[in-house]
Amino acid sequence: MIDTDDLRASVGAGILSEKQAASLTALANSRRGARENLAAGDEPFELFRGFNEIFIMVGLIIVSTGWFGVVGWAMADQFGSLQRTALMWTLLTAGLIWLFSEYFIRRRRMIGPAILLSMMFAGTVTTGLTAYFAQVFMVAQQDFSSVVFPGILSVVAVFIYWLRFKVPFAMAIMALGLFATALVAAATQSGSPESITDIFTFSGKGPFAWITLALGLAVFALAMVFDSSDPHRVTRRSAQGFWLHVVAAPAIINTVALSLLTTNADGSNAVLFVCLLIFALVAIAIDRRSFLLTAIGYVVVIVTTLSDSPGAEGFFMLILGLGIGMVLLGAFWERIRAAILTILPLGGLRRFLPPAH
Repeated sequence: MIDTDDLRASVGAGILSEKQAASLTALANSRRGARENLAAGDEPFELFRGFNEIFIMVGLIIVSTGWFGVVGWAMADQFGSLQRTALMWTLLTAGLIWLFSEYFIRRRRMIGPAILLSMMFAGTVTTGLTAYFAQVFMVAQQDFSSVVFPGILSVVAVFIYWLRFKVPFAMAIMALGLFATALVAAATQSGSPESITDIFTFSGKGPFAWITLALGLAVFALAMVFDSSDPHRVTRRSAQGFWLHVVAAPAIINTVALSLLTTNADGSNAVLFVCLLIFALVAIAIDRRSFLLTAIGYVVVIVTTLSDSPGAEGFFMLILGLGIGMVLLGAFWERIRAAILTILPLGGLRRFLPPAH
């Protein structure tokens, strides 16, 4: 183990500069906490570090509630107009959140408050910009064309926020924002879907399922860019990829699963099981349990909602098989992954994947 004295000696010997030594020390400190006691090959996951972060998050929620009541009503009385009130409230509230972020994210490096502040910033700009640009009378007539532009602006605003603070969770927010905006844009051209299944099935009305699948694949590709740039998962790029995988997996699998389960064709469950097996191979190869977990969790939710339809026994057999598979993978993930990596013809792609332990 390299300690502080080793780093000082490296600086004295000219092997490292003082800036490099400081950066290495900061990296080592940032990996402590949930990552410090991880087994080799385990996937890092942190929502907060200690109860103090929870304490601060509760305080931020209370502050936001009071701010909304005090500032919101004061502006409504002064400006009168809904659009002008929404714009000023958005600018002031987003500015306050930005100041909190400078302290709790940039200076204190807190994880839980970073996630909460990202959600607050995204919610503020989305609500404010939608209230400013959207036409209420058009929305009331199910014409959502005026919502597309503020949706795009909201994603751009969150992207600027991410450029400054590099909060990994903001990646998931941007991905979800793109999904919502793209679906709304499709609804303005093809009409609103008649049911929720139209959004996720190829046989449904409109291009919603194709949009969801395309965006899911795009988000997955972006996640792999972050993952391949940090195969050993020691930087924040790995966390960026983690949250993108959480969004990409259900976005991809929902079109496949729901389309198959609603066809009522013979063998659809078997085809779905094969698709999930392919998902499992991809997740094992890229060493992302999160990718597989969100995909399987989504399928279980879908199957549970369809349990009242004919052939429910087959649905529950599918759930049982998925559960057994997850338990076995969780127990022997590294052994299974090492064996699969030796079989798969990955070639030069291996250097972009985490090593097998």
